[in-house]
Amino acid sequence: MQIRAERPDDVDAIHALTREAFQDAPHSSQTEAFIVDALRRAGALSVSLVAEEGATLLGHVALSPVELSDGSTDWYGLGPISVLPAQQGRGIGSALMQAAIDALQARGAAGCVLLGDPDYYARFGFEADPRLRLPGIPAAYFQSRRLRDDSPDADVRYHAGFDATG
Repeated sequence: MQIRAERPDDVDAIHALTREAFQDAPHSSQTEAFIVDALRRAGALSVSLVAEEGATLLGHVALSPVELSDGSTDWYGLGPISVLPAQQGRGIGSALMQAAIDALQARGAAGCVLLGDPDYYARFGFEADPRLRLPGIPAAYFQSRRLRDDSPDADVRYHAGFDATG
């Protein structure tokens, strides 16, 4: 398996694998594939990595800039992250997470936020931080990882692409 940046000819496969990855997820709104497409169209897909084996895409992770109410810059939102259901449990998601963190560090990012299972994302250094808030979301599920400096005290707003529904 290798992880690489998405290429233009990956777009349809990324959409399909993202849709399949979230198809049976109980927490999903079934909009994840549309979110990735909307971020790409808006030029807000800052990092888009795929995991592939041969010619088959097995997983994908998206990173996009987030806006902080205190004006802090260089913060990113991670997600969606997708792995084909038949390929889960092979470490693909973990490899994508590490590659995404490495890509952010290479960009000089200040930090990263995500919405997800605290037990899973803690292994990558993410934790709930009361200084960073996503209004309307339980604090335990909104997590951050500081990559430089201290965490700002701010509300976070994701790119409008996260409102995509089709």
